[in-house]
Amino acid sequence: MRLRWFRTLIENMYANASEPAEVSPIYSAEQTRQSRTKCFLSLLGLFIVDIAPVPVTPVIAFVIILIRPQRLYRMVTRIYGGL
Repeated sequence: MRLRWFRTLIENMYANASEPAEVSPIYSAEQTRQSRTKCFLSLLGLFIVDIAPVPVTPVIAFVIILIRPQRLYRMVTRIYGGL
């Protein structure tokens, strides 16, 4: 079961953004599965890089929190699909 609190967190984070969040279409189950797989592999790659003495993940998280890129909102809505 995908975590609903994370989607709520992202929606609240983008509610106060300088640019309004884009309205995303409803994605099919196959599209959400593909997006989840790609995100998992990306996070696995970050985890492997983060094991080395290069702290990558906190820097990326800090930039996402400060900048609030629209692609993050689109990715979250694509992962969660029609929830």
